Amino acid sequence: MSIRVRMTVLAVTGLLVAGCTSGGNEGATTAAPSATTTPPATTDAKPSEPAALPPLPASLTGQRPDWKRCEAPESGQRPGPEWRCATVKVPLDHAKPEGATTPVALVRKEATDKGGRIGSLLFNFGGPGASGVDILPQAAAEYAKLGERYDLVGFDPRGVGGSAGVVCRDDAEQAAAEASVDLTPDTAAEEAAYLKDNTAFGAGCARRSATVLPHTTTTATARDLDLVRQVLGDDKLHYFGMSYGTQLGGTYAHLFPSRVGRLVLDAVVDPTADTAGHARHQTIGFQRALDNYLKSTGEDPKAGTRRIARLLKKLDREPLAVGDRRLTEGLALTGIAVTLYGQSNWPLLTQALAEAERGRGGALLELADYYNDRDAKGHYATQSHSQRAISCADSSERPTAAEAKALIPEFRGLSPVFGAFLAWDTAGWCANWPVKGERSTPEASAPGAAPILVVGTTGDPATPYEGAEKMAKELGDGVGILVTNKGEGHGAYGTSPCVTKKVDAYFLKGTVPAYGTTCS
Repeated sequence: MSIRVRMTVLAVTGLLVAGCTSGGNEGATTAAPSATTTPPATTDAKPSEPAALPPLPASLTGQRPDWKRCEAPESGQRPGPEWRCATVKVPLDHAKPEGATTPVALVRKEATDKGGRIGSLLFNFGGPGASGVDILPQAAAEYAKLGERYDLVGFDPRGVGGSAGVVCRDDAEQAAAEASVDLTPDTAAEEAAYLKDNTAFGAGCARRSATVLPHTTTTATARDLDLVRQVLGDDKLHYFGMSYGTQLGGTYAHLFPSRVGRLVLDAVVDPTADTAGHARHQTIGFQRALDNYLKSTGEDPKAGTRRIARLLKKLDREPLAVGDRRLTEGLALTGIAVTLYGQSNWPLLTQALAEAERGRGGALLELADYYNDRDAKGHYATQSHSQRAISCADSSERPTAAEAKALIPEFRGLSPVFGAFLAWDTAGWCANWPVKGERSTPEASAPGAAPILVVGTTGDPATPYEGAEKMAKELGDGVGILVTNKGEGHGAYGTSPCVTKKVDAYFLKGTVPAYGTTCS
């Protein structure tokens, strides 16, 4: 499991019902491919401006999507007839636009107000690795007002779902790692198993998805977005990015500042943070959210944190049996983390912790399964595969186990609950990854671009508020317009009426709020 930057919302019926996003990052060991599996050729992609690459051929820019009734996604219901799906081709390697192509899957619902139509509005819901084709039709009620004047368009980024989705492991391998790999290793043997498993995960990606794996960078997806913009017939890109989608939006603005239309970035990834920096931010962010949860229950945050840390330590020594499965420390931590993505989830955490402390781990395990995209039949979706492929293609950093261990004292001081896990994750996430990463931090400077709304929530655990401040600054004066939401949860649109109103006014009327506007 890795607490990555993705949108997560739980719906309560009994305990919970799977919501509109998915992900998680448990590895696997059973029947894992050998770490010596030959990896695909690595790439040494460098940041470049649009003019530095050859122009796209007319065979790509002149595409006309063949919109057809959508099929049902693997994990959901078939969208209604108002939704249409299509696939467009993009260069596998944008440096070789006349060469091989790869698909990008799209879903669209046309604007209801034809006379007032502004254009297409593209969505990215985070991850990385979230499927916009699956999510947008399920979440569309939240965007009904925007759907009056925009065609609502979701897409699967390259390496995700219907866009040559990366696959690294099967269900048995995933389940085996969940049950056996310690995410906070305490011994040399546990450490070796942890790193071996992460290496094997990458080797599995190389074996099963060799063609697309070197080309899953956010930079490449941003260039895909610009081609999709052209194919849809829009002069400018109108875009709503949440969580990781803010990194994609910032990258697009950097590459194509003159083509920025109306862009909103909500739950913002800090573009200045490296691997250790992101882990440090999330350690602070998740502990901050946990403290706020504990305060809401009337419990002293320090005392409550110690109580939860004791529970996790006990599970590390002796996992709880849940049927033929076990609630491990790692799965319990996953279940706790998922509830902190939104304040409406907090009652679930109270219930799950109380049950676990009484020796019943079913509720925390169910929460972990939700986050890890495991259904009742033991089948896992593959967002976690895409998530790691994109992240490790983006980041050139490969921290060692020694570097991760050196972070543990500091991180444990920041959070006795999440610190050790997030410190170890810096080394485990891209351990011996078979593809070279692009850069240590993404570029987001966009001089000359139209104003971009940057929305940060003060209680956001996964993308702490400080990231929004950094993104607004990186975009540049007059470009990044910071909007502060004083509240809890990962993302503000749809949960904060004030933020929702300002975002709608920006998208529908072009109204740009003052820098530093605060909603509470």
